[in-house]
Amino acid sequence: MGPRTRQPAAGTPSYWDEACGELMRADRVMRRLIPEYGKARLQSRGDAFQTLARSIVGQQISVSAAQSVWERLLALVGPVRPERLLAHDTQSLRQAGLSQRKAEYLRDLATRFEQGLVHPGQWHEMPDEAIIGELVAIRGIGRWTAEMFLMFHLLRPDVLPLDDLGLRKGISQCYFSGEAVSRSELREVAAAWEPWRSVGTWYIWRSLDPIPVEY
Repeated sequence: MGPRTRQPAAGTPSYWDEACGELMRADRVMRRLIPEYGKARLQSRGDAFQTLARSIVGQQISVSAAQSVWERLLALVGPVRPERLLAHDTQSLRQAGLSQRKAEYLRDLATRFEQGLVHPGQWHEMPDEAIIGELVAIRGIGRWTAEMFLMFHLLRPDVLPLDDLGLRKGISQCYFSGEAVSRSELREVAAAWEPWRSVGTWYIWRSLDPIPVEY
């Protein structure tokens, strides 16, 4: 049985309980992990543009530093929307504590939304890889960021972020007694989670950090 919906971003995934039941039947580690974390769920917050803008602001800095820069950006431009960012040039945006590169990335993101080069109104109907293709064309957004967006904003059920260090570490600890794992071994483990690899990944993250991350 597979996911029956490509719902737009909102709240908690409707498929979560079904996914957990199937994962517990299919995988011994999931059978142990899922009951440990009670009623915690993946949650989607905010709108698409702000989610992507925050991902750019937060790159390569701590969570607290990213929050500080975001608050300064809000104070500078007001609600973070494409037209408001584009009303400020790169030097002006740097007043919020952004690097030159991040200020350029935010303006590129805003330009692509303003010019209709990305299609958020259609994303709920598009396959994962097509959305990733649109997102990685934006400066400052790589595949990992696009995959996090699919999981945390669009709530896609079957994303496997192979380059995620937490996923790699968690699978190493839970399935390989701490030994290093290859990409092919990651895929092999996660094959048992299909079509709910997003959910399996989320519980592997919980095995490392019980407090859920929100994007």
